[in-house]
Amino acid sequence: MPTLSDYIERYLRDLLEETGEMVEIRRGELAERFRCVPSQINYVLETRFTPERGYVIESRRGGGGYIRIFRLADGPETRLIRRLFSSIGDKLGVAETRGYLQRLLEAEIISPREAQLMAVALGVDPGARTRATDGWRAVMMRRLLSVISSTSHS
Repeated sequence: MPTLSDYIERYLRDLLEETGEMVEIRRGELAERFRCVPSQINYVLETRFTPERGYVIESRRGGGGYIRIFRLADGPETRLIRRLFSSIGDKLGVAETRGYLQRLLEAEIISPREAQLMAVALGVDPGARTRATDGWRAVMMRRLLSVISSTSHS
């Protein structure tokens, strides 16, 4: 028997089918529609609309807030980004991070300038003064990969 999460997921997938590659929703309105708490909507988004499954979520909280769900194209770049995203564990060391950046550079997904900016932001550039932890670096690398994935939709 389908759960409430299954119904919410189906509804969102149907909206994506109708609109193409992106749908914009309001968390509160969706919660009202399904007579649930907004955290139920968050759960569905966080577990069923992930980069590994071919989706990127962009959101803005507050009164004018929204949630945008993007379906990623299934090209070689997207597959590489998904593979990298899913291979990041709870922690990401400096050497691993440099390896990820190198792979993105070699695949021409990012430019040398973008790689340098990411290295500084992630605290792996020799001149970076960031005291990034491996856990923080893993979270930030996932977020950066999500942004890279979604920029093709802007």
